[in-house]
Amino acid sequence: MNVQLKYASSESLDPGQAVAEFANKLGHEGIDTVIFFCSPNYDLDILGRELKNAFSCPCIGCTSSGQIGTEGFQYSGLLGLGLGKNFRTHSFMIQPLIDYSAAVADIAEAIRRDTEARPNLQRFGLLLIDGLSMAEERLAANLYQQIGNVPIIGGSAGDDLRFEKTHVYDGHGRFVSDAAIFAVIETDAPIATFKVQHFEPSEVELVITEADPEKRLILEINGEPAAQVYAEALGLTVHELTPTVFSRHPLVLSFGDEPYVRSIQKWNDDLSLTCYCAIEEGLIVAIGKAEDPIQTFKQAFVKVRETIPNPVVIIGCDCILRRLQFEQEGLEEQIGNVMTQNRVVGFSTYGEQFNGLHVNQTFTGVAIGGQHSD
Repeated sequence: MNVQLKYASSESLDPGQAVAEFANKLGHEGIDTVIFFCSPNYDLDILGRELKNAFSCPCIGCTSSGQIGTEGFQYSGLLGLGLGKNFRTHSFMIQPLIDYSAAVADIAEAIRRDTEARPNLQRFGLLLIDGLSMAEERLAANLYQQIGNVPIIGGSAGDDLRFEKTHVYDGHGRFVSDAAIFAVIETDAPIATFKVQHFEPSEVELVITEADPEKRLILEINGEPAAQVYAEALGLTVHELTPTVFSRHPLVLSFGDEPYVRSIQKWNDDLSLTCYCAIEEGLIVAIGKAEDPIQTFKQAFVKVRETIPNPVVIIGCDCILRRLQFEQEGLEEQIGNVMTQNRVVGFSTYGEQFNGLHVNQTFTGVAIGGQHSD
């Protein structure tokens, strides 16, 4: 099966020129959907306007903390995919993020109708969401519960680690915050969604005895101040807890045999811990122990190829915390090469979505099979 799909990128820092180069490389003939990821450093008003003028088809994208393209990790510019006649996209804008129940119900009904009309097609959901909204957990869970048998992957938009404002593209010329774009993509090509992280639960288990999930705070672990218990479990004092320590020893939550990473952002003066994901009171978590990130990553792609032997592309959402670790350890080129070899196109995120869960320090992706048409 020939899959109509094109990749394009521009390193230009000028928004008009970047979109012109990107659109020129994609072409317009046979392109039914555009998926893109861009640097937050562009003038987004101009970038949005140019994207609207360049493409009449559905256009889905967000700002990032770096992109992933045919040369591995990229630090600036605009890149993405043009999907052709094998694909049909329904994109839904969800805004504001505090009140999404009606939107999710409408999305579920639309997908149900499409599934009944075209039952033989494959479907996956791509969720791009404001990465500073703290709304990912609830939205991902609600979408996944209501839309039924549609796997979801996604990423939280970034802003190059400034943590000021992140944006998703509304499909009509504007970049907006406090919003999400949920795209359901139908195709006759084979697909497989997957996640990979290089942390496993250690034997050190902790009970969350007091938490504020809305603020992503852990207040107490084992009935004691959270930061103090966490530090002692690592043989450290609270003042020795640094971002590097947190990135190397995240919390790991297990559902069945599947580990899901919950990363810690910082400790606070009241000895609470602020996390990148919500953690509920009463949960048992383990301190994560690292495995070899390169081997783990390679093995994940080997496993994906058991289902999709020769992917034409893998759309990937990769946590910025992973990228920071790779850079600290001098592994970014090797990891980038693994992505290039496996045709990964995506971005560095402020968090990842996999089905109904929001996670950190994880790569989530969808592999699309078939023969390349270029």
